[in-house]
Amino acid sequence: MIHIRAIIKPIAAVALAIASIGAANAQTVELKISHFVPPNHTFHKFATAWAEKLEKESGGKLKFQIYPAGQLGGGANRQFDSARNGVVDIAFSTHGGTPGRYPLTELMSLPFAAPTVGATSEMMSRRATELSGKYLAKEHQGLHILFVAVTSPLKVHSIPPVNKVDDLKGMKIRFLGIQLKNVIDAVGGVPVPVPPPETQDALSKGIVEAATFPFEGANSFGLGTVVKYSLEPGISSATFAMVMNQAKYNSLPPELKSLIDKSTGPDAAQAFGALWDQAEVEGKNSMMAKGVKVSTLPAPELQKFKTLVAPQIEAALADAERKGLPARAFYQEYLK
Repeated sequence: MIHIRAIIKPIAAVALAIASIGAANAQTVELKISHFVPPNHTFHKFATAWAEKLEKESGGKLKFQIYPAGQLGGGANRQFDSARNGVVDIAFSTHGGTPGRYPLTELMSLPFAAPTVGATSEMMSRRATELSGKYLAKEHQGLHILFVAVTSPLKVHSIPPVNKVDDLKGMKIRFLGIQLKNVIDAVGGVPVPVPPPETQDALSKGIVEAATFPFEGANSFGLGTVVKYSLEPGISSATFAMVMNQAKYNSLPPELKSLIDKSTGPDAAQAFGALWDQAEVEGKNSMMAKGVKVSTLPAPELQKFKTLVAPQIEAALADAERKGLPARAFYQEYLK
């Protein structure tokens, strides 16, 4: 005769195991997103919409907390490491915050570098992300690249007027990123490293006389209240990336990892870039509404500018090649 307890005990164990599996499957994964830009910046708006979309598509299994303006991950020079070290799960920052650490990525910041399809954030961001797996993943060790973003070419926003290249000589110009520093050196300016959030204050106090930003960034950081002039065309783009802690990414259940994958990559880079391009137009209009005068460098002066910075391009490629990096192959593919 079979004892009733001998039947109940294994049934209870099976029921407990099923309940445990169900609880595990229903477990919520909470991810911390960090960036250094202000809440009015295009990325913060993008990240908010992206998080809401994934929370909905995951049926609430994915939850996000977004920390803007360096609240959790620190300044531009600390965001990537904060993700790499697990302080945050996802970070968005600029490679220019840590000059020399991402040498291949920085080649996209060489003067006037852009794919033949156009010098727009939409096209440059897509191309950069398409090439990231082949060329850039190694120098982002510990990070899973969700997408790379490239700004519209940076303009010079200044307190004194700039009508010709020689006007830049001796001018203290805020920069971020080694290639932009080299550009400023080439035209005789004085490069001064200033974190983006501190630029408005640096201009108002006379620490710098000009700053390099796309219009969108200049507007986001409030430069329209202190500068009087903006000079076109843009000269050098800044690179950013949205990255995820590699171990955290690997730990996600397959269905959640799939949602992350489908909503990032080249398509997401292009979509974000399109938003950045739209914000660039809005930023320019906003700065002009504040009284900033926008001018264009005359063609002979632009050619003079390009002649001065041309040696920088070859020097950067040669230096990277000496370090064993596939610099020329990457740069040529990016420009296609």
